Amino acid sequence: MTPAAVSTTGLQVRSLASSDAATSARWDAFVLQCPQASFFHRAGWQRVIERVFGHETHFLYAERDGRIAGVLPLARVKSLLFGHALTGLPFAVYGGVAASDDEAVAALEAQAQAIAERSGVQHLELRNVQRRHDDWPLQDLYVTFRKPILPDEEANMLAIPRKQRAMVRKGIKNELRSEIDPGVERFFALYADNVHRHGTPAMPKRWFQALRDEFGDDCECLTVVAPDGRALSVVMSFYFRNEVLPYYAGDHVDARDLAANDFKYWELMRRACARGLELFDYGRSKQGTGPYAFKKNWGFEPTPLHYEYRLYKRDSVPQNNPNNAKYKLLIETWRKLPIGVANWLGPFIVRSLG
Repeated sequence: MTPAAVSTTGLQVRSLASSDAATSARWDAFVLQCPQASFFHRAGWQRVIERVFGHETHFLYAERDGRIAGVLPLARVKSLLFGHALTGLPFAVYGGVAASDDEAVAALEAQAQAIAERSGVQHLELRNVQRRHDDWPLQDLYVTFRKPILPDEEANMLAIPRKQRAMVRKGIKNELRSEIDPGVERFFALYADNVHRHGTPAMPKRWFQALRDEFGDDCECLTVVAPDGRALSVVMSFYFRNEVLPYYAGDHVDARDLAANDFKYWELMRRACARGLELFDYGRSKQGTGPYAFKKNWGFEPTPLHYEYRLYKRDSVPQNNPNNAKYKLLIETWRKLPIGVANWLGPFIVRSLG
């Protein structure tokens, strides 16, 4: 456990133990009411990351007079291929400090830097939504798309731009329907096939099962099926406060012709509206990519994400993403692997990507 850092005003920074159920509950209660916090600040991510990948975690919390004033979830990932990093948080689109005051922010970031230096990492990465440090190197590749869900179903349909709305209606005309799955079987089959076609390794099936086990009803798999019962398109979504975040997805090769992908996101929005949710978070995309354009076509506007870095043993911000030209050959080779081989080998690679 990381030693506590003490301030002159009684603020202490401590490290959460994944087995500490009582403090985890206090952590999550703080996250639920903190405006800067996201689903990825929940304590359960520590247990999932440790259980599935075995990464060293540092879930830091600042405490004053017995009350939590801020949290910073971190994990250390070391790889010969992708480098050695302390990240808040691997496998998440949002991260960094969520706190109720500036002193807690400063104390948590100072402790994170101390851990990074002591661990010998090449860099510290904080996946902030808002810019915090103008003097820290910035990764400005990513944006997020968030938009209110209107309280009326038909109003949500009419808010979709005309051409995209026509694709949704095409899916409805094709008599597609959505189902909520109790497990991850159908989800994983389509997800793994989809990422394989794109030349990237899949997260292991046990990762998705661990997410379902940890977050329960706040982690949901929706499957779009054809009239003959074939599964065409899937999405795993997270629910947090009054919002829904579709996070992992996949499609059958026939999904495009039947507009199953378009119908899928409409069904998720429609169901969220029926539940009284107020915000649809389309998640992160890289600028200039197909997913970026797809979300724009739904009438969502991009908001830049400010991933900030402290560099220790490197001269520039790492570019561990498919846009990096040095990974082009690897991507093309991966597409040619048999799906069974790719699913077996993928977890050994993706665990280090974060």
